[in-house]
Amino acid sequence: MSILQLKPTILVETPLGTGQAIFIIDYGMHQNTCWVVALQKDGVIKHFDCNDVILSTNYTYGMNLRKNCFHVQESTASSE
Repeated sequence: MSILQLKPTILVETPLGTGQAIFIIDYGMHQNTCWVVALQKDGVIKHFDCNDVILSTNYTYGMNLRKNCFHVQESTASSE
């Protein structure tokens, strides 16, 4: 088992709402990774299976834009 403290924390979406991922616990190859998240709404610390955690939308880095129906316009260069 290994524990990784996230510095800086990562803003994530969970089944219980938005939160800050503060630790990741890896129990080995036969179990999913566990994410330890401080929920934004009330500060409660919860453990989530890796399948239940996604990165929050980050417009600056273009991450998870589809969640909020944001469409990036691709620039088209005219070819001659």
